[in-house]
Amino acid sequence: MSILRPFLSHIIRRGQLTVIAPDGTREIFGEPVQGFPDVAVRFLHVRAMRRIIMDPRLGAAEAFMDGTMQLVQGDIMELVALLRMNAPWDRGGQLKDLGPVGHAADWVKTRINSINRRGRSRANVAHHYDIGNDLYRLFLDTDMQYSCAYWPRPGMTLDEAQDAKKAHIAAKLALAPGQRILDIGCGWGGMAITLARLEQVEVLGITLSEEQLSLARERAAAAGVADRVRFELIDYRDLAVRDAGAFDRIVSVGMFEHVGARNFDTFFRAAANLMTADGVMLLHTIGRFGRPGATDAFTRKYIFPGGYIPALSETLAASEKSRLIVTDVETLRLHYALTLRQWYARTVAQRDAIVAMMGDRFFRMWTFYLAGATAAFESGGMGNYQIQFTRSRHALPLTRNYMAAAETNFSV
Repeated sequence: MSILRPFLSHIIRRGQLTVIAPDGTREIFGEPVQGFPDVAVRFLHVRAMRRIIMDPRLGAAEAFMDGTMQLVQGDIMELVALLRMNAPWDRGGQLKDLGPVGHAADWVKTRINSINRRGRSRANVAHHYDIGNDLYRLFLDTDMQYSCAYWPRPGMTLDEAQDAKKAHIAAKLALAPGQRILDIGCGWGGMAITLARLEQVEVLGITLSEEQLSLARERAAAAGVADRVRFELIDYRDLAVRDAGAFDRIVSVGMFEHVGARNFDTFFRAAANLMTADGVMLLHTIGRFGRPGATDAFTRKYIFPGGYIPALSETLAASEKSRLIVTDVETLRLHYALTLRQWYARTVAQRDAIVAMMGDRFFRMWTFYLAGATAAFESGGMGNYQIQFTRSRHALPLTRNYMAAAETNFSV
């Protein structure tokens, strides 16, 4: 009996996992069930198995990254999905009970790790986004939207779903000619450029990534909108001091997850200060279903240092302190799972190019990251929220009909 049996026999009930120990012995967990993966893994060292017992996600990730846990049948997406599908969040499932002390320790580590002062924020952004634009070009859509797409109908391509996302958000902003718009965490500039194409508005996009800034400026010039779309390398906290009350609209897509729980109040205070009296903000963020939690060790260490996925309760509570009015909330339950599966397939298809660029270990880390994220949105406790805020109850029409009308117009 391997040291993994007590753990895996408790988790794997549906679907099948075959574990091949370093000495060649095999153990089979679960039983074949239609719709559940059938996966086999081989361990080269017993210590790799011990790492999983100590910390299932970080241990499995590092064993996979180091090549001491190898997939013999199936791939990492299927392995992670099998584990998560057997412990779905909505049925109270968890891969390992850390106990009160373990949960408290994870909570403290997350809060300390997400104390994102200005220098720390820039370093955290560089860790993930300044590893080279060429990598992101390989698996993102042509507009390089590195956030949840929107899938209003089946059979859409990734490019179509990302275009739909931008139109969906633009409709909620209630755009009008002459408005000044702020894009907080503008990425490679796709949203800002799209808004300027949809309406005669001026857009300022801000980022902390040197790589993103350079490419965003190039793209605005190439699109012929550089006279109305500008990009700056500046922290939102500093912009709030410099440009108070300057923006009619604020959009922020996929950035709030990097703010850190300790800075939620600061973020909304800055947003409120940056908006005009009749301003509107649309916040698109990954969200945690249920109550507040902690960031797992793998994500903290390798993917998004300083990041934290907020619960809806935390987000709204922080916004209330700045007297922002929540005018609309939409929960995108499975849209990110669909997006991530597209990114994963594209990453696997570009394996040789990514390995040549970043190395084998990075490729395995990246696929583990995408697989884990997919499982979190399919069976775990993650979703996406689009939250609309205003400073005035008179800033928008009385009903949501304007959104549908604008979205139809923008989607043509």
